[in-house]
Amino acid sequence: MQLASDDFDVVVVGGGNAGFSAAHAAAERGRRVLLLEKGPEQGAGGNSYYTAGAFRIVHDGLGELADLLDPDDRHAATVLPSYPAAQFAADMAKVTGDRNDKALTDVLISQSAETLRWLHGKGLRFRLMYERQAYPGDDGRQVFWGGLAVGSTGGGKGLIEQHTRAARQAGVELRYGVRARGLILDAGRVTGLTWEDTEGRSGSVRAGSVVLAAGGFEADAGMRREHLGEGWQRAKVRGTPYNTGDMLAAAIAAGAGTHGDWSTCHSVAWDAWYAENESNRELTNQLTRGGYPLGIVVNTDGRRFLDEGADFRNLTYAEYGARILAQPGGVAFQLFDADTRPKLRAEEYDMPGASVVTAGTLDELAAGMGVDASVLGRTVAEFNDSIDRSAPLDLSVLDGRAAATTPPKSNWAVPLERPPYYAFPVTCGITFTFGGLHADTHGRVLDGRGDAIAGLFVCGEMLGGLFSGNYPGGTGLTSGAVFGRRAGSLA
Repeated sequence: MQLASDDFDVVVVGGGNAGFSAAHAAAERGRRVLLLEKGPEQGAGGNSYYTAGAFRIVHDGLGELADLLDPDDRHAATVLPSYPAAQFAADMAKVTGDRNDKALTDVLISQSAETLRWLHGKGLRFRLMYERQAYPGDDGRQVFWGGLAVGSTGGGKGLIEQHTRAARQAGVELRYGVRARGLILDAGRVTGLTWEDTEGRSGSVRAGSVVLAAGGFEADAGMRREHLGEGWQRAKVRGTPYNTGDMLAAAIAAGAGTHGDWSTCHSVAWDAWYAENESNRELTNQLTRGGYPLGIVVNTDGRRFLDEGADFRNLTYAEYGARILAQPGGVAFQLFDADTRPKLRAEEYDMPGASVVTAGTLDELAAGMGVDASVLGRTVAEFNDSIDRSAPLDLSVLDGRAAATTPPKSNWAVPLERPPYYAFPVTCGITFTFGGLHADTHGRVLDGRGDAIAGLFVCGEMLGGLFSGNYPGGTGLTSGAVFGRRAGSLA
């Protein structure tokens, strides 16, 4: 069934945080806005729905953020170090190996806090993420670490619910179960797009501008294998199953240039044995296993293969999924003992059905893991014997308490010596791909010559150039909001 064309001022493709931010910005300028979401309403929200809702922003401590946050009695006993722009920039350069687009990064950083306040003004709510980003001190204070503190109230689920309500209040038309297929060009300008829906209908939409916010290609196994390499077809999809690269291909076919690192992605340690460990809308981010800085990680040969304490978890977790995928069988185990297990985040490690092997001895643990007990025993003994136990343990800073073994553990080295022992099986959970379209700092898509394609904008995970190899936690949602707003302000 063919439908007639619609006419709008702005069409946004993708109903995640970036797409909604673009829609808000266009609607507040009086534009007639249509947002198309590939997923059904009960499966909408893109990858944003599956996140913990963390936003990395520049701030000068709790005093500056207080009016942005939901009230919380814990604020009075909170230690929240400032996070200046220079530190944000340094973290971006460090984790990407200085391969991040500097112009995009400067805008991301400078607009981070103001953009969050803009969203707050539209009814979105924020809080401090105590359960994820703070450790309780001996004096009863809550001490934040790693430059990340603010999250959306209700996590990713709350974020999408609040975005949706704000968009509807602003008059944005939302259509679910509609897949954008291609861009319409008229004398070099994008003037709309074609679509099809789950009912078998198809049609076109005419618009003054199209904003692409449809995510990367992480949910397409073939594209993962093509761009990320052999073995990536076996990665588990953490988030939405609808990010299959459709609009990346459509934009490239329309002349858009590519930008950024198409060979790497955001991927994390993910519950390997949980039966429903892909695109789980109930558990979402709870299947992440981010407690590895407190323990050690071994492969199925019983050997360590990475520095679990190289840096704060926020600055390493997005590259460790790839490191796990490269191990035999693409599986590893995070090991803890009776001293470290209580310090793990409850929302992840205590979730119903969390995969874990528990044992009273290392030999029994190895048997449950299917690992050679003698190899695992040597690994643990070598690690324990190499720890500088004279250095004090402080989980809220890079404490230098190291294990001088191979590979080293640079911080937070705690011996595994008090039973019971715990082994959490993990695999690679892919979040989003880093390569995307080439755009200027306002989200205007550029062609192969570097010229803007009239009427075409991009934001969110489709915007290439910000990340390579790794990623500072909480930067994705911030980027989506910042560049979504900028795209919607021009569209």
